[in-house]
Amino acid sequence: MRKLPIALATITGIAIGGILFSATPTYADMPVVDAGTIAAVKAVKGVLDTINGYMQDVKNFLGANGPIASLLGDNKYGTVEQLLQDGFNQNANYQKASVGALEQITDASNTANARFARDMRNAQIRDQQTPSPTACTALDGGVSTQAAAVQAYDVGATIAQIHDLRAEAGPQMPSYYGEAEGVASINQEHINYYCDADDVAAGLCSTASSTPDADQQFSSLFGSGTYADQAAVNTAKDYAINLIEPVAPAALRADQLASTAGQYAAMRRRSYNARMSLAQSFVDEEIGMQTPSVPLTPLQQQYLTDIGLPAETNGSWLQVLQIEAERRVSDLTWASTLQAMPPASVEREIAIELAVNNYLEFQIFKTSLEHTTIAATALAQTVSHDFASTSRMPTPSMQASSN
Repeated sequence: MRKLPIALATITGIAIGGILFSATPTYADMPVVDAGTIAAVKAVKGVLDTINGYMQDVKNFLGANGPIASLLGDNKYGTVEQLLQDGFNQNANYQKASVGALEQITDASNTANARFARDMRNAQIRDQQTPSPTACTALDGGVSTQAAAVQAYDVGATIAQIHDLRAEAGPQMPSYYGEAEGVASINQEHINYYCDADDVAAGLCSTASSTPDADQQFSSLFGSGTYADQAAVNTAKDYAINLIEPVAPAALRADQLASTAGQYAAMRRRSYNARMSLAQSFVDEEIGMQTPSVPLTPLQQQYLTDIGLPAETNGSWLQVLQIEAERRVSDLTWASTLQAMPPASVEREIAIELAVNNYLEFQIFKTSLEHTTIAATALAQTVSHDFASTSRMPTPSMQASSN
């Protein structure tokens, strides 16, 4: 391969020599042949040839058959320039495809996140707005409880009214004609329904009753929470009579009330009747609370079965109160449902439990009022007894004294 610096040095030397030696220029109108000029032209031509050769060598060096091309391959798939261009184009296409793929992935991710956020919000709205089955069950239990309360008050009030008439010894009631009538009535009631072996042996009845002495047993008043039938209600009523007032005092009638002593006796009898009405009505309310009055819901029936009580279709106020208060403590169905409740349902359940608690607290408050009334009556009776004079005092004279 030729050296380019040698040719350049030759040209430079010719130009400097012409200047130093004052070479005379050649004119066209003087056909003179100058040997120096010819030599210079040849030298310049030689330099140009050298440059052209160098350019050809570079072209051959970088050509398709040059050493560089041989290092890059045999040009089977195109020239280096073509391959580089195709490669750059392919890389650019890869970059564009990568950007497009990333855009699609980002769009899909954004869409999925938006859809997930929307589903979560829909679930929150559903939980906040849709009542759970447990809330519906609790509402059914609450309605059943309140309906039973109304029936219990009605039953208790009806029994109390009958007992008030009995205690007052009114017309067509035992003791109206005397205490002996009242004693005979209560004994006959016992023989008819609660005859025991001693009564049979005494010849008062032929066979013992299926419920002997039930009118004397506390279990007749408080049993399973609901009386089985009307006969059980009557038995509880008879127990309450033996407990509070087996026999009412004889009624004050006719000329007994017209005398001064009769009026005093009537005053004491009214006080007696008021205290007996208080005591008897308190027990009558307990009877009404246990009287079967409302149908039990399927869940309430199942709860009674689970805790070993008889499966009943009708329940009392006391029993439905017991179920609503206790099933959230010991019922497995409710406990498992609570574990699966969403937060909104748990909040509703807490609100329902607070409402039940308030209901129970109010019933306790009402019972406390009756207890305090009984306590006040007992206190008044004690004070009245202690106030009685120890000796009879003479009647004071109402005449004016003279000085």
